Amino acid sequence: MKPVIVVHGGAGRIFKEREEGSRAGVVRAALRGYGILKPGGSALDAVEEAVRSMEDDPHFNAGCGSVLNEKGEVEMDAIIMDGKNLDSGAVSAVKCIANPIKLARLVMEKTKHMLLTDRGAHLFAQAMGIPETPGEKLITERSRERWKKNLEPDSNPEEFQKDLGTVGAVAIDSEGNVACATSTGGLSNKLIGRVGDTACIGLSPEMAADTALDYMKTRVGGLGGVIVVNNSGEWAARFSTKQMSWATVKDDQLHYGIYAGERHTKPVDEALTFESEGF
Repeated sequence: MKPVIVVHGGAGRIFKEREEGSRAGVVRAALRGYGILKPGGSALDAVEEAVRSMEDDPHFNAGCGSVLNEKGEVEMDAIIMDGKNLDSGAVSAVKCIANPIKLARLVMEKTKHMLLTDRGAHLFAQAMGIPETPGEKLITERSRERWKKNLEPDSNPEEFQKDLGTVGAVAIDSEGNVACATSTGGLSNKLIGRVGDTACIGLSPEMAADTALDYMKTRVGGLGGVIVVNNSGEWAARFSTKQMSWATVKDDQLHYGIYAGERHTKPVDEALTFESEGF
């Protein structure tokens, strides 16, 4: 089995000045995940590394780029799932942790539970030796400005949700095992303790993705994005929003884009050279 990884940086609107950073961020995440898969590493390790890369990138609504809740604090959700044994672990409303996806994996591997939230997740992180990151270090100037604007009497919070989203990764490794991981800062100015759908467990890849998006639009009038990989290594990255940053690596070829119909391709070795030079 040839390994494959697909990542996304969130479906929605991506402002022009942030497009290149978003492209570079998903490419970097895909390459790091593929760097684990190619020598025989597990899909689980690959998706965790890919998501961790995006949590460390302020272009995305996860980790250090997360939006703020109503009190101006970062609260994050994350989940990881192992298709090999159908295990999963998740955290919600966590604070002062740089990489919630790492904590979600520890929930999966070190507890009998599937989800820990808020203070319980915080205490578990301490018990596991996860370093505490001051909340201020997770707040970007962009997130702070967005939060302030949403506090104004005539603001329209819905308008500021259009360029938000999760980050995620799916992969299949050389043994045929599938895994996925997702992380998010949620909605801007959300109520304290709000838990999004990221931490909740819930055809060809193209048809499966399109069917899901069609159902979302028909059922609730919603728009979104989907990444899929099946046990044959076929993949898809689909979205009904205006944009979604995505990247995938298969057969040592990197593919990536943001707009519908946009698909850039280059050899992994060439992409790694660009990545080391900072794109």
